[in-house]
Amino acid sequence: MFSMTDKHTTQKCGTVSILGRPNAGKSTLLNQLIGEKISIVSPKPQTTRNKITGVLTRGDVQMIFLDTPGLHKPQSKLGDRMVKTIYATADDVDLAVLVAQADKHPGKPEITLIERLARNGIPCILALNKTDISKKDVILDTIGHYAALHEFAAVVPLSARTGEGCDALLSEIEGLLPEGEHLLPDDALTDQPERVLAAELVREQLLRALNEEIPHGIVCETERFEEGADGKIEIDVLIVCEKDSHKSIIIGKQGSMLKHVGTAARMEIEKMLDAPVFLKLWVKVKNDWRNNAYFLSELSVMQEQDLT
Repeated sequence: MFSMTDKHTTQKCGTVSILGRPNAGKSTLLNQLIGEKISIVSPKPQTTRNKITGVLTRGDVQMIFLDTPGLHKPQSKLGDRMVKTIYATADDVDLAVLVAQADKHPGKPEITLIERLARNGIPCILALNKTDISKKDVILDTIGHYAALHEFAAVVPLSARTGEGCDALLSEIEGLLPEGEHLLPDDALTDQPERVLAAELVREQLLRALNEEIPHGIVCETERFEEGADGKIEIDVLIVCEKDSHKSIIIGKQGSMLKHVGTAARMEIEKMLDAPVFLKLWVKVKNDWRNNAYFLSELSVMQEQDLT
């Protein structure tokens, strides 16, 4: 006697925004969850400027993560655009993950965001990060302060740096996502074009190498991305800064800083592409570009063209 079992399984798919203050560990968490470097990381705030998409498919569940800029008070037109990106992302997802430091109580940015998510009926998981460097009683105290504000779908203590607790977070996310067909190929890791990621990897090395003021006045754009006759990927990246004095620092004495940044960025890009890379960098000054509406709109158009 033979029995036939219906092996049909229901797929799940949904969008998950990763929200929180600057340096809460959002980008580190995204990279840890995906298992690949999708979003750049540095100790400096506002490292992430745009919405970065990471994709993880585990069996029948596809999670589309949206890493966002950190919650902050804008100081420029660029800052205004970043804050608008945060709220636009928070308003149009299936699930939110609020990343907060385990040793810091909620403040006005978190309260405002939590209230907005509640009004929109979006479930929210509280991911308490940096538990590897926080004491247990401090973590419990922080959980108590957040629990008094909102009934979270789940509270997950974790360390984005070590990966501890990340599997528990993924399990909670899987349970909360809606049923639906996968929107992207199961082997996809991001919807970001390689030319966009290459420019971001250059900016990451600039963030790491330069002092506090200069990195916030820098934007990077890939001008050329093509395979050469010798099989190398040839990439030209333009670095735009705000002052002539900043340009001199970025280039360095006899080009030493630009060479250092270029070498470090090339190695990261080669890891990403798994191919040899010839990287060319040059620097241009655009005074006060962060408050130049025309330049920002042109930059947005270029980024949208890269995505098509």
